[in-house]
Amino acid sequence: MISSNDLKIKIKNIVEQANILKNQYLQDQNTPVNYACIFSHSQKEYIELLEVAQKIGKVIKQTPTGPLFHLKPLATVSGTLKLLKIRLPDSQHPELGDADFTISNFSEFIREYLPQNDFKLIQREDFNMIELRNNHFNVRAYFSHPPLDEQLNIK
Repeated sequence: MISSNDLKIKIKNIVEQANILKNQYLQDQNTPVNYACIFSHSQKEYIELLEVAQKIGKVIKQTPTGPLFHLKPLATVSGTLKLLKIRLPDSQHPELGDADFTISNFSEFIREYLPQNDFKLIQREDFNMIELRNNHFNVRAYFSHPPLDEQLNIK
């Protein structure tokens, strides 16, 4: 069983790796983290992650792919993190996880970065996001509009 401290280290590692990925592409590297997601790879791991996440935060939303937790503020290399999702096992998500970063001008961001190969637009009912993937990284980076904390009115 992993400890609360182990989970925090895992979260910080995902954010740090996603930050390195993001910084390889973005001119403005001071984009703060908005939320992070851990991808579980088995039902056993998923249940363990949920049990530990409940010790460092509370579930604020159930999603089809797993619960979203409001954390006690967690310092990371990209700023304070307050939102964490534990994702159900999914063969389409073999990486460790992802981090979502807040950008100031989404339409400008789309014009500048979407034409690049590793960026992909994902449209949802209530928001849009840009996915950044690179096979040399074991994480993904996202840029959502509006950011998740804004969607949920969390400050």
